[in-house]
Parts: sequence; structure tokens; C-alpha cells
Amino acid sequence: QVDVVESGGGLVQAGGSLRLSCAASGSISDVFAMGWFRQAPGKEREFVAAIGWGGFSRYFADSVKGRFDISRDSPNNVVYLQMNSLKPEDTGVYYCAATRAPDPTYYSKREYEYDYWGQGTQVTVSS
Repeated sequence: QVDVVESGGGLVQAGGSLRLSCAASGSISDVFAMGWFRQAPGKEREFVAAIGWGGFSRYFADSVKGRFDISRDSPNNVVYLQMNSLKPEDTGVYYCAATRAPDPTYYSKREYEYDYWGQGTQVTVSS
């Protein structure tokens, strides 16, 4: 049983910042690659950012490069998404996902490669 729980969403004005947190809990030996995805109203869910278990392999969608950062507390399988210079088009439900990592460098931007998902947290950016 693996639980993925997000927190930190909310309402912010354009140009502002928010930090999302996500914790993946499993057995004591589990190590996870983790990612963030988002879904805007009326649109399909899309990849935002991913990070390997080791914390040094990171990947970002072009739409958030230079504005968002992803980091993690690896021993505790906690990941953070720091979102700066937010735009109204960043509005959506943000989902955290986790998958057991075969090595510290592994990460993925593909939804189907993640086995465990959180319930999502709403981020609303007002203009």
C-alpha cells in the first residue's frame, strides 16, 4: 500500500508564488521517482516536472522552465514544487505521482509510468 498526499495549493495573484508538497509513503525500503502533473478545466492532464530518487535528475515541461523548481527530501520520499512568476494559465488541479525507482537517476514525464497518484490540490492564479 502506497499513499501519495499533496498539500499547498491555493489562490494567488499573477506573478506570485506557491509551494506544493507531496509525500509518498510505502514500506521502509521503498524509494520513489516522483512527478507533478496538472489538469486545467476542460483540458487533458499534462506533465509539469519530475525528479529522480537521488534528487539530481530533474526534468521540466517547457511551459514552466525557469519559473518552477522541483526538489526533494529523499529519505522521506517528500517532493516539493516551487512555483514562481505564476500565470493564469498555470491554474488547475496539480497531481503528485510516484513510482518505485530502479536507480537514483530514474525519472519519467509519462503518466503511464507512474503507479501511485495523489488526489490533487487546486491552484488558482488570478489575473
